[in-house]
Amino acid sequence: MLRPISLVLVATLMGTAVQTLTGVPAEAAPAVDASASSSQYVEAVMSDAPVALLQGVNDLTGTGPTGTAVGQPASTVLPNGDMAQVFNGADQYLEFADRKAFEVDATGVLTVEFWMRPDTLQFSDEEGSGYVYTMGKGDPGSHEWYTRMYSKDNAESRPNRISGYAFNPTGGLGAGSYFQDAVTTGEWIHVALVINSVARSAQYPSGYTRIYKNGVLRDTDSLADYDIVPRSGTSPLRIGTGYLGSHFEGAIGNIAFYPREVSAKRLRAHYVAGR
Repeated sequence: MLRPISLVLVATLMGTAVQTLTGVPAEAAPAVDASASSSQYVEAVMSDAPVALLQGVNDLTGTGPTGTAVGQPASTVLPNGDMAQVFNGADQYLEFADRKAFEVDATGVLTVEFWMRPDTLQFSDEEGSGYVYTMGKGDPGSHEWYTRMYSKDNAESRPNRISGYAFNPTGGLGAGSYFQDAVTTGEWIHVALVINSVARSAQYPSGYTRIYKNGVLRDTDSLADYDIVPRSGTSPLRIGTGYLGSHFEGAIGNIAFYPREVSAKRLRAHYVAGR
């Protein structure tokens, strides 16, 4: 359980912790240079038909418009050599216009996978009890889903917990899943968040969230625990922040979305291909 704010999507290849938004987005900078990559990792992901695969401001599936880089984030490389963006933890992020590819209720299921590299254990631009959003789709009054990382020292005793949440539009408490391990700055972590409101059972009467670390399932939680019914809005997708209430300091890259639940076997294969 967590407060509103903090991923899952799929389609064809070819063709909630609520708080008031006080920040104002910086003026959009020119798009960063994001050359398409045809790495083994990209090929593995593309073979599973994502509806979007974001590398820099580009969608490698060719199905979506180019995003915008705000604050001129720098570029770096993932362990396999693919490009990723580095965010300063203050005012830098990527933004992509609202699309069904980024929404849970397009199909009732969303899988989001990405690589992240924290460059600090104590974030300077936090919100809530001491966390930052690494990405998400939503704004106050129109929350959808977010991924989050806590600072090492925080008011909830959740040192460097990494999590993902689904929220009702109004925010409040969100249904989320997490893992909480020792984190080393500069370490790349592969994360996959699933939000599934279709797979219902006695244990999960309205579906669930689940999270993977490095291709291994770590946690599954019921959407019914907080009466979450995912609904789409018109907010953009933001990488490096959520609704601008906090900013992640570190790097994020190769962000893929699927309108279905990607299997544990395939997520593990993606992780192995990207090391």
